[in-house]
Amino acid sequence: MAPEPSSLFLLFLFLSISSITCRVLPTIPKTTTLNITASLEKTQYAISFTPQTQQPLQKSSHIPTTTNPSSLTLQLHSRDSLKHPTTHKDYKTLTLARLARDSARVKAINAKLAIALSGLDRSDLKPLQSEDSFSDAKAADGLQGPIVSGTSQGSGEYFSRVGIGRPPKPLYMVLDTGSDVTWVQCQPCTDCYQQADPVFEPSASSSFAALTCESQPCKSLDVMECRNDTCLYQVSYGDGSYTVGDFVTETLTFGDSASVANIALGCGHDNEGLFVGAAGLLGLGGGSLSFPSQISASAFSYCLVDRDTSASSTLQFGAGNGYGDVTAPLLRNRKMGTFYYIALTGLSVGGEMLSIPPSVFSMDESGSGGVIVDSGTAVTRLQSDAYAVLRDAFVKGTKDLPAAAGVALFDTCYDLGSRASVEVPTVALHFPEGKSLPLPAKNYLIPVDSTGTYCFAFAPTTSALSIIGNVQQQGTRVGFDLEKSTVGFSPNKC
Repeated sequence: MAPEPSSLFLLFLFLSISSITCRVLPTIPKTTTLNITASLEKTQYAISFTPQTQQPLQKSSHIPTTTNPSSLTLQLHSRDSLKHPTTHKDYKTLTLARLARDSARVKAINAKLAIALSGLDRSDLKPLQSEDSFSDAKAADGLQGPIVSGTSQGSGEYFSRVGIGRPPKPLYMVLDTGSDVTWVQCQPCTDCYQQADPVFEPSASSSFAALTCESQPCKSLDVMECRNDTCLYQVSYGDGSYTVGDFVTETLTFGDSASVANIALGCGHDNEGLFVGAAGLLGLGGGSLSFPSQISASAFSYCLVDRDTSASSTLQFGAGNGYGDVTAPLLRNRKMGTFYYIALTGLSVGGEMLSIPPSVFSMDESGSGGVIVDSGTAVTRLQSDAYAVLRDAFVKGTKDLPAAAGVALFDTCYDLGSRASVEVPTVALHFPEGKSLPLPAKNYLIPVDSTGTYCFAFAPTTSALSIIGNVQQQGTRVGFDLEKSTVGFSPNKC
């Protein structure tokens, strides 16, 4: 007897849903190899290396200033190439310190976004201190530069050596795509934290100039005050970190090629927080005060090197640098111009798409939700339900691996110390037009000690915002084409 039409319809519907939720993706390998031996060797190196002595930025102080920054180079180094004041007795201690800073970073991002979405006017934002103490705080294209992983500096994750002033004073600066305002610690210091280089002395620079309260850069600050028509700034990061001082213009030098004049930045005389080691921060966000915006960069890219090596890569500004073997739309939040949002459509594990509603990765009309690409966050954060689906699929594909107890924010860990390598399910990010980015195993199954404990390097968040962190970005050149509004990923092109 022939089946009823309604039965055929239900069968068709079931098959259609199954093909969507469990679709095998032929272009993505089902498994990826993790080299246990090599990664454990790196953990030993990370806690026993001899930092390099800091080198001058260049021999000559007569570096030409360019009005078209098309040939500047900025070197990007791994954190272990830096001399830093903090040491860790073992790799697990180092890991726990990294994760603690990462949690503070995510808290800061969510706090910044919450203020933006609340509808508060800039005039409603007040300095952390009283007006009196605030007032007393004083007592693009073509640029390339080196990036340094700075986790061991106790501050941001990656650093570059940037020349400040004329003649240029070489200083380590945190690179941060989640911040707009560039700033550096300045003499005289009311309260300055420890940094690897001597604190910048404005009186030694011939290009140092104060900004007036009526200047456009000053008016663009979220929090500012005036003193005798001199612009004062304050930036707070939502985790207790902040910097306060004069808002000025200075010359920035990248490598030994050329300089860019009249960059608005903060000269901080009162600074506290998670910046130990770095002299300041180079803001790479999407706002009007960010460095890319100030030099009218059409595009920029970076490659974040392995945190446990002394390898180096580059930060590059300008078109023609290869902005992606895999590309996705770059989205903007009209209420928060700083962050770089990306159109993420889904995730897959072992070559099979996960049944996560696309709305989980979407930004709504209020500016809530969405996915950002962030250089300062280490571990990718996903909404709790999406994370659970991802984790459960990965656990299903690793049921033959011996489990270990969770570590800090990681709830899925394995004891792999007795193995030289393992095959694990491939995790991939998916974007519009069927584009996908399979991740190397070392970018999502990472060691947390030197004895073979590895953890799945994703984490849940109760926030509506998801974040693609730098552990998942390592070894891939990430490019932001600001003219075409795309984000590109080029694996193994550092």
